[in-house]
Amino acid sequence: MFGDYSIGDLGSIFVMQGFAGLILFSVYVLMALGLAIIFGQMGVINMAHGEFMILGAYVTWMTSNFFQSYLPSLFSGYFFLAMILAFVASGALGMLVEWVLIRHLYKRPLDTLLATWGLSLMLQQAYRSVFGAREVGVELPQWMLGSLHVTDSIEVPINGVFVMCLTVLITLGVAYVMYKSRWGRQVRAVVQNRIMAGAVGINTEKVDRYTYGLGCGIAGIAGSAFTMIGSTGPTSGQLYIVDTFLVVVFGGAASLLGTIASAFSISQTQSTLEFFMSGSMAKVLTLLAVVGILMLRPQGLFALKVRK
Repeated sequence: MFGDYSIGDLGSIFVMQGFAGLILFSVYVLMALGLAIIFGQMGVINMAHGEFMILGAYVTWMTSNFFQSYLPSLFSGYFFLAMILAFVASGALGMLVEWVLIRHLYKRPLDTLLATWGLSLMLQQAYRSVFGAREVGVELPQWMLGSLHVTDSIEVPINGVFVMCLTVLITLGVAYVMYKSRWGRQVRAVVQNRIMAGAVGINTEKVDRYTYGLGCGIAGIAGSAFTMIGSTGPTSGQLYIVDTFLVVVFGGAASLLGTIASAFSISQTQSTLEFFMSGSMAKVLTLLAVVGILMLRPQGLFALKVRK
């Protein structure tokens, strides 16, 4: 597999694929952060998580078109507003879904799996009816185009660097909210002992709703980032949902550090293997490696101890 390349070529390949893996890592982290909050904190298997991501992508696409048509002078900064709107739209839809559907299914994980799978099909059809079956692409501002020349043989795209910086900021924000804010302490209290949290005056239903909304809102931001590296279609979210669940389970449910470490490991392994073999074979080998590790450590890389 490596015999046809010189040492210098292999070094350049590993660096380029490593950076490509970092871009994939960024999307995985943004997707997995929201899913880890919903699955890890609430025990809800949200199979519609990819559709919340695609909602954020479509909101970004509509915002891009609006600025191009009506505010071309401000087009260079449209993405920042689009990201906020994507968070609000996906988060609001998530809170509505929690109130209408999910709150009736707590402690019934298989039922939440089937219900959210049905929801994902409904959202896919809704996107197909509203936006059409064809994939759409977002026009990037001029300052996001091009690449940075690291060496003569290594270039990194500017939009990829932006996505990674965005991921770092969102991750730090989520960490602050979950571990430093009053609301984050309430969430962790509900996870560790729901009955006692309710006994001391915490509105557990409200915490659940806002937690679900936050997880879906982060998925919307992931959708905004996704528009920079791929086209958006009604079923695009399903391409990432399995990998995202794999990241969350491998890292350890409810563990922010585990989610980041898992996303980095899986994205780098998959990106490097894809250069030397087919994409499907790279996914198979990555999955086999993860399954093997989970057989030795079923609780994931970083397990959170909770009081039952």
